[in-house]
Amino acid sequence: MNKVFARSLLGAALLGLAACNNATTKPETPTAEALSPVAFASTYQAPRHPPFVIRNVNLLVGNGQQMMQVDVAVSNGVITAVGENLNAPGQSIDGSGKWMTPGLIDVHSHMGVYPQPETRNHADGNEMTSPVTAEVWAEHSVWPQDPAFEKARAGGVTTVQILPGSANLFGGRSVTLKNIHSVTVQGMKFPDAPYGLKMACGENPKRVYGSKGQAPSTRMGNVAGFRKAWIDAQEYRDKWREYESNSEAGKEAKAPKRDLKLETLVGVLEGDILIQNHCYRADEMAQMIDIGKEFGYKIQAFHHAVEAYKVAPLLAQEGVCAVMWADWWGFKQEAFDMVRENIALVEYAKGCAVIHSDDPIQIQRLNQEIAKALAAGQAMGIDLDKADAIRWLTLNAAKAIGLDDKIGSVEAGKNADLVLWDRDPFSSFASPEEVWIDGAAVYQKGADNITADFNIGIIKPEENRP
Repeated sequence: MNKVFARSLLGAALLGLAACNNATTKPETPTAEALSPVAFASTYQAPRHPPFVIRNVNLLVGNGQQMMQVDVAVSNGVITAVGENLNAPGQSIDGSGKWMTPGLIDVHSHMGVYPQPETRNHADGNEMTSPVTAEVWAEHSVWPQDPAFEKARAGGVTTVQILPGSANLFGGRSVTLKNIHSVTVQGMKFPDAPYGLKMACGENPKRVYGSKGQAPSTRMGNVAGFRKAWIDAQEYRDKWREYESNSEAGKEAKAPKRDLKLETLVGVLEGDILIQNHCYRADEMAQMIDIGKEFGYKIQAFHHAVEAYKVAPLLAQEGVCAVMWADWWGFKQEAFDMVRENIALVEYAKGCAVIHSDDPIQIQRLNQEIAKALAAGQAMGIDLDKADAIRWLTLNAAKAIGLDDKIGSVEAGKNADLVLWDRDPFSSFASPEEVWIDGAAVYQKGADNITADFNIGIIKPEENRP
């Protein structure tokens, strides 16, 4: 619930008290949604586990540091200490010769909303009924039993942001999930994670609606559509503020009718919902930043930022993350002017560089995507190492979804989301041996981790050969 509507509840309560003392005024009846402290709240609870220590492991911390042959102590779902020869309670796990990283974070996934195996009746990621569908929430389409979640876990992915598609100017709210097995999406929701709002500039919305003979059909139509929606949101916010002011002053006031679309947009204006902006071209990124300044909000991240290298200093200056592929390009016009050094150049400009998948297959091998991007930057002569590059899927990714205070690095006090690799994770032969989320083991190589029938013979093929 954003701040405007939290405050409105107090206003409604004050109005109700005043109305009780006025025989001619009928008290307002708050809606069930307004009375709920958090709509569709997370029901996730970190499972209990005994304390343990991974010893003598080579650690890529996630914050730009590398530590060799150190211990990592875990208790009650959090990392309690990192250092040499720790005197910590619990089971000892031998990490000698192995590598550890934070759990990988994919900030752009459509798992659950476009689940596997792909069928038309399960394609629930794009509400292509209007250019502005800010009222829809991705979590209301997520199928928690999507087998792709399980395969991503086997690749070391512990946190995912699930986004609506990019057909619309405003596609709806994203949701951040812990990559655990659950029969409900509420059981996967990362507690207190901020929502995102998916926006899309460029080819997609103008193609989808232009082909229907509707607006927008051009890039200037896209921008006009964005601005009109934000003007409507400002007006809606101001109506609520006027209502709150009158209520607090003891004046008779009637609350505006709730509008789910504008409610989400006001959440952005209030700073409670983070903009996750599909945007390929450099010139459009600059345009979107200007729109944000016009209406007083900040863009958290540009996704699919193929041309981020052209405006890397601008992105660094504005504090906007660039979420990129290592080497995908050319599948449509706005994706043509890509360079493999894109990610490294954003890093070089001291920007927030992030790698994403946008794909249920690529998400299984994100460690290889980091390695490709690192190699491209090093070949160009940029001074980068593995400790720098791992941030693109850990701490920087956590920053892009507003969770860098909780996850993204192996530091005392943070959630114990960890991956123990059988070798250097930058090797194409590397795979996770064990994956923990909040200190609970969610994947162990060779163990019976399978919950989805579709994954038998995929995650454990050696046991299913004739």
